Amino acid sequence: MSAQQPTAVVEVTAQDLQGPGVVFCPNPKMALWSSHPKVYVDLSHDGEGKCPYCGTVYRLKAGEKIAHGH
Repeated sequence: MSAQQPTAVVEVTAQDLQGPGVVFCPNPKMALWSSHPKVYVDLSHDGEGKCPYCGTVYRLKAGEKIAHGH
């Protein structure tokens, strides 16, 4: 029987966004920042997104708003 590793959840602010509603994973704060290729995770639909490689969930902090482009 194998223990399932808990999913990491990273709360981000609007200032952490790399563009309109996106963050990248792995992020610089991760201990193993080079553990997989850099991918952009889209948070613009419901304020949450999941990395397809490591499963880290990125969630916009409560009260934060995504600034939409022009």
